[in-house]
Amino acid sequence: MTTRLEHWEQVYRTRAPEQVSWYQPAARTSLALIRRVAPAIGAAILDVGGGASRLVDGLLDAGYRDITVLDLAADALAAARSRIGDRASQVRWIAADIVSAGLPGAAYDIWHDRAVFHFLTDAADRVRYVAQVKQALKPGGHLLMATFALDGPPRCSGLDVVRYSAQSLRDELGPGFDLVDTVREEHQTPSGAIQRFQYSLFRM
Repeated sequence: MTTRLEHWEQVYRTRAPEQVSWYQPAARTSLALIRRVAPAIGAAILDVGGGASRLVDGLLDAGYRDITVLDLAADALAAARSRIGDRASQVRWIAADIVSAGLPGAAYDIWHDRAVFHFLTDAADRVRYVAQVKQALKPGGHLLMATFALDGPPRCSGLDVVRYSAQSLRDELGPGFDLVDTVREEHQTPSGAIQRFQYSLFRM
């Protein structure tokens, strides 16, 4: 049986970052929500599943200087480092599985996740993920999570996903998370298909 790591390594070894279905030329929705709740450029930001995402480009352009990008696939991180060139040295890069990564306690003002949590179809993995958020976010920090909406696709990249509304996601997270805002996004994939995302912003 293929492991989670093997699956995503295979994806990034066989497809360019611009060919994966979740590719965005710019992470506008994520960046706007982050800038809304963390206007200070010294805010500590963790991008979970950041991989080859262009959010890091936008954060650096906006002046943020405490950025960590975590992804399971080292090849995805390498693609991002190569793309941003010399600026890669301004970012911390972590190749790890988020449910078991060793993260510092109360270290981050923002935990951002676009399209990792919805791949966690095992309830035990979701429990471990939420525990990671609770120990790594600072008190009063924000969790920004983008998942497939209830009317989004049931599968992605050959894997089943769990679709969420803002309310069902809050129920999954459990107590301690206050919903601040929700945003729906119709994401057009490189092939032209539409994927409906639900962005949910919580304060812990």
